[in-house]
Amino acid sequence: MTEHEHVRVAVIGSGFGGLGAAVRLRREGITDFVVLERAGAVGGTWRDNSYPGCACDVPSHLYSFSFAPNPEWPRTFSGQEHIRAYLEHVADVFRLRPHLRFDSEVKMMTWDAQKLRWGIETSSGYLTADVVVSATGPLSDPKIPHIPGIDTFTGKVFHSARWDHDYDLRGKRVAMIGTGASAIQIVPAIQPDVARLTLFQRTPPWVMPRVDRAISGAERWLHRKLPFTTQARRGLLWGIRELQVQAFTKRPNELGMVERLAKRNIARAVKDPALREKLTPDYRIGCKRILLSNAYYPALTRPNVDVVASGLAEIDGSALVAADGTRAEADAIVFGTGFHVTDMPIAECVVGADGRTLAQAWESGMKSLRGATAAGFPNWMTIIGPNTGLGNSSMILMIESQLNYMADFVRQLDVLGGRAALDARPAAVDAWNDRVQERMKRTVWNTGGCTSWYLDANGVNTTVWPGTTAEFRSATRRVDLAEYEVLRAPEPAAGPGAAPEPRTRSTREKKVEADA
Repeated sequence: MTEHEHVRVAVIGSGFGGLGAAVRLRREGITDFVVLERAGAVGGTWRDNSYPGCACDVPSHLYSFSFAPNPEWPRTFSGQEHIRAYLEHVADVFRLRPHLRFDSEVKMMTWDAQKLRWGIETSSGYLTADVVVSATGPLSDPKIPHIPGIDTFTGKVFHSARWDHDYDLRGKRVAMIGTGASAIQIVPAIQPDVARLTLFQRTPPWVMPRVDRAISGAERWLHRKLPFTTQARRGLLWGIRELQVQAFTKRPNELGMVERLAKRNIARAVKDPALREKLTPDYRIGCKRILLSNAYYPALTRPNVDVVASGLAEIDGSALVAADGTRAEADAIVFGTGFHVTDMPIAECVVGADGRTLAQAWESGMKSLRGATAAGFPNWMTIIGPNTGLGNSSMILMIESQLNYMADFVRQLDVLGGRAALDARPAAVDAWNDRVQERMKRTVWNTGGCTSWYLDANGVNTTVWPGTTAEFRSATRRVDLAEYEVLRAPEPAAGPGAAPEPRTRSTREKKVEADA
């Protein structure tokens, strides 16, 4: 029998979720794990999104691990290059490099009910694992809508998350499709250089000023010398956002004052009444994610910018035609149309205990237990799973809560001993999901009058968490074994002459042999 590698835990992805999982495993004393990464470097969405102007809309000191504070953040809202450098730093400081397997895209993961382990086919080989932690993230696979005639377009086409840095936009006619978080950063970054910029806007976003500034040398010195000041800064940022949650989740009408401030922001920057009307949303602020920019509205008032208040309907050669009939010539199309969030492609690659893929199990909508585990998929966990997203705070807070749950999940397997697996009970998954959806009914995301990427094809919000990050941390502090079925491996056939079951050596065993 051909020998293959076996590990205790296989982590999929090396963004914040994957690297966080790796650090936590090491802190739990587990070193027999690998991190499978389809690209050639760590960073996840902060590696893939390198478009002009790319930056985070969460303050830097909150958008970082609590166990890896960074006193050297250069700005209150950091750019993509600084966040990616931070993740590289985490990989180095916590000695994660030996566990990283680059250029190892997962093709299929199949549960073996006899051996209670996962078989994992990757682009670089095959391995097995007792536990799989999927940390691919919801913002990893770009979504480009099917536009009739796109094959006839004579120019350049790319998604914001796959920016073509070899293509020079200077002096070109560029069409920007979409008005989400990426688009409002791209538009002001490229507007000064392009000949003409046409923005196809299906729905205008609410945009608030971005209170960004350089962090002074004195502040960084203070954070280096007195680490508790970094913790205090992070705690203040967290507390403010926790207080805001009630308006989003229980009392959306309280967002009216914020909406008036947003309208004033439009009025200050956009003097043309016709353009101002195009840019003013007709839904409650917060229903879609509130975006932050000081440059977006001013860029739209420039002479070389056209705003088409209609979605792109078709393409005819070099001409783009909107749903309202507006035509625009373009040399390049940039799609800022988001990602496969409620239909994550990784779900097609996970085959559970009954032979169904996770995508098939989630055909009627994503459902999980505490945002982490799915019925019928033993010893499989996801980081940033269903209903763990946030509308106003840092996803790192949610990731760290899920890492607590992951750590206790592995501990429970150790306590059970022998060859064991935990499979979420369908009743527990349904009960958790029912509670989440009941709370979701009065949130601004469900009542605000918009159609957002938070909603799946059935109009169900399977993306956002309808509570505070503190509530989620409490709910994921421990694994409740009553919510799981404990699986045991079948006893091997006994009797004289029975051959022992072939086994594979773990990474740890191979290293011990190599060092001997």
